[in-house]
Amino acid sequence: MKIKGSLLFLTALLSISAFCQNGKDAIEKNFNERESISHFRYLASDELMGRDPIRPEIDAAARYIAEQFWKYGAKEIPGANAYYQHIPFRLSTPPTKGEITIGNKTFTHGSDMLVLDGSSLVGTYELIVLGYGLSEDYAGKNVKGKIVVTNVGAPNRLSPADLFAVGREKMALAKSNGAVALMEMYNVPTAPWNFAVSFLNRRQLTIDETKEANSLPYIWINDLKNVNINAIGQGNSNTATIQILGKVNKNIIGKNVIAIIEGTDPVLKQEYIMLSAHYDHIGVGRPNADGDSIYNGARDNAVGTVAVINAARYFAENPPKRSVLLCAWTAEEKGLLGSAYFSENPLIPLKQIIYNLNIDNAGYNDTSVVTVVGLGRTTADHLISEATAAFGLESITDPSPEQGLYDRSDNVNFARKGIPAPTFSLGFRAFDEEISRYYHQASDHVDDFDMDYAAKYWKSYILAAEKIANWKERPEWNAGDKYENAGKSLYGTN
Repeated sequence: MKIKGSLLFLTALLSISAFCQNGKDAIEKNFNERESISHFRYLASDELMGRDPIRPEIDAAARYIAEQFWKYGAKEIPGANAYYQHIPFRLSTPPTKGEITIGNKTFTHGSDMLVLDGSSLVGTYELIVLGYGLSEDYAGKNVKGKIVVTNVGAPNRLSPADLFAVGREKMALAKSNGAVALMEMYNVPTAPWNFAVSFLNRRQLTIDETKEANSLPYIWINDLKNVNINAIGQGNSNTATIQILGKVNKNIIGKNVIAIIEGTDPVLKQEYIMLSAHYDHIGVGRPNADGDSIYNGARDNAVGTVAVINAARYFAENPPKRSVLLCAWTAEEKGLLGSAYFSENPLIPLKQIIYNLNIDNAGYNDTSVVTVVGLGRTTADHLISEATAAFGLESITDPSPEQGLYDRSDNVNFARKGIPAPTFSLGFRAFDEEISRYYHQASDHVDDFDMDYAAKYWKSYILAAEKIANWKERPEWNAGDKYENAGKSLYGTN
């Protein structure tokens, strides 16, 4: 019996080894480096003008990705617009004049006030303080014809992406309750006000929750020490005279590019592993010292988009047991908007998406590693490490947690829903000068990218996805993770 058991164990071990090797061999055989680099060169080319989601060139990028999905044999999702999920965006420009007087103090747009969205508004209105402005804060309160005043964000939701996401929710609530404007008091010490002004005092893209070109004004006022909100709440200043003029809002359609590859297992094919990357970047800006004004975004995130395109090619020919959901998100650079829209309007029920292997990047400073932002948080970590090791790379966890990278990329929109969702990033051991040299800079080109490293990175991503898609177990959040309960709720494992 011992001999028989040993033989069975040895056979199983050899079978597992052969499967792992065959996965790597199949990826090597399928991989076309020149074609991959061609995708890379086009997506980061000057012709696409930095893939800004408010410029027309973004549609050319979306069409290119969709064509690759079609060419390789990935399928359209029923209910989508071909390979597109259309997103109703609203483009909002800064006002030509923005002033609000509360008591004896006047706030000016671009200085200590920002008008982020909405239509023009002139007049004097009553102010009403509603805590964070969430649904429970409206209980027993009449806000009709008034300006709703709240703290910015929400408890435990104060990251930059959170502020925008919660703001959209608050705008819808304020409008549905009859308010004329939403005024948030900006009191986030970890995100300096001058940074907010430099980033937001320009054209803004938001998801059009109202489906209207004109909506109520959405305003931030600098109030780091809570002086203004306390004065209003105490009744010392209960009205505001407001002048917002020259606001222009325009409806535009954004496009997530989405496809599926059906799995081979009759049961597991009902589950999906979602492979995602954002394909937009920040467009055209001020010329650098070399006179270059196009922010091509090779590292951020054309390289990640190519990884998803390569995955489409591979899995169309080598489908795993679980189904594969391929997603190229738009408007990540505008506040994770494309992925946020999908998370709220999924084309596949979220409970069927058992894992999200996302890609986002700033750059790399170590070509011997892949940095997995979120490594150590799910039960599938070892499969990612095995996949990178197969191509001579080491998986390491986020070395710069102070940057809050996990909550600054599209994966967080799905983590909040309960889906295990790390981000598979280029190798960096510190968020240092080498990273900053390219991150959101016009210098981020394909020409100086290490293509040998790119090939290993792309192959590792495919193998990691394959291992997870074929794994007999379903990935879960590690015990104690902040999103563990959300996962149990989503998948009904409480």
